[in-house]
Amino acid sequence: MPESVLAAVLGAALLHAGWNAAIKAEPDTLLAAAAITLGAGLLGAIALVFLPAPAVASWPCLAASSLLQVVYYLLLAATYRDADISHAYPLMRGAAPVLVTLLNSGNEGLDQAQLAALALVGAGGAVICVGGGGLRCARRTLVLALLTALVIAAYTLVDGLGVRRSGAPAAYTAWLFLLTGIGVSGALAVKRRLGALGAYLAAKPLLALGGGLATAGSYGVALWAMTLAPIAVVAALRETSIVFAALIAASVLRERVGPARVAGAVLIAGGAVVLRLA
Repeated sequence: MPESVLAAVLGAALLHAGWNAAIKAEPDTLLAAAAITLGAGLLGAIALVFLPAPAVASWPCLAASSLLQVVYYLLLAATYRDADISHAYPLMRGAAPVLVTLLNSGNEGLDQAQLAALALVGAGGAVICVGGGGLRCARRTLVLALLTALVIAAYTLVDGLGVRRSGAPAAYTAWLFLLTGIGVSGALAVKRRLGALGAYLAAKPLLALGGGLATAGSYGVALWAMTLAPIAVVAALRETSIVFAALIAASVLRERVGPARVAGAVLIAGGAVVLRLA
């Protein structure tokens, strides 16, 4: 892998951890998540002016993934409402590739490297849950984090199929951002919070723009890197976002990141990397 690509992928991992931390840092995590999706949706709408339409065969995947992404952001906001990012983020990001592997394995058995990776992720999750915030907090966070990871796994599989069918990966991604932004705003309309969202955007336009750029940039850089380097290696490097999230939690959000959470994050990141490369 060229050094420039390596640096770009690590930067994308940092961006992913960064926009998650931005949501956690806000008192109202739901409004923060909605603002970021709208920012990304605006960028997607601008990009679509210059991009060809994705193939019709990819539209069902696009619709399904958009719905899953809406659920993902709602779950993310609910998770960060109570849980520390150093607690929840490693569980969500580490469990997702495990679930993708299990859901995509079919009738094929797992090899020794994959089994070892699953054991590392499981051990890391256990360490974080036992050492993070008490058993009651750990139980609630674990349920929300695993539900979020399940949605991540689902839209990962759907997007994998949709991008291949689209014939235009960039356009597919731009439509995904746009539809997700609209969908999350629709969810707030159901909750009768659109007025609050409008006031929030007026007060914090930089969060919407910066968060939108971060989430779109993180995903876009990963797609670009996969055209220049092995997909498995790029996917593995993206899991360093777990380590970045722990660092941001300690240095910026001032969370009490003890040895258990550090050890758990390292175990989960290591297991996810092995799983991606296996």
